[in-house]
Amino acid sequence: MHLKKLNRFGQRSKENLSRLVAGKDVRVEWEKRDKYKRIVGKVWVQPASCPTCPMTLDAGHTQITVGMAWWYRKYGNEQSAQDRGAYEFSEREARAKRAGLWADANPIPNPRNLAFHHMGL
Repeated sequence: MHLKKLNRFGQRSKENLSRLVAGKDVRVEWEKRDKYKRIVGKVWVQPASCPTCPMTLDAGHTQITVGMAWWYRKYGNEQSAQDRGAYEFSEREARAKRAGLWADANPIPNPRNLAFHHMGL
């Protein structure tokens, strides 16, 4: 049962992320690679609501804000204090609103839905 819910939610998360970035120009800010040699960073994209704006939307933070990803606390110390505070606050708000994965009474952490750096880059 939980695995089915997890897979179903993972698909929703992936679809939401695709809506944010697929087919769009993005800017990736990064400083390191993880142990699997993947880029660890932030993906910036132009907000859909403002086609003339610069790339000011942090896709990972957006996923957390709408309850489509967890904030990966384990790596919070690698974020700036400002980002760490914003990501943590957004996750608390999503939990309080029971948005996305937080609608489940007992959400299950899924490494594929963890945001912050790990966006599969």
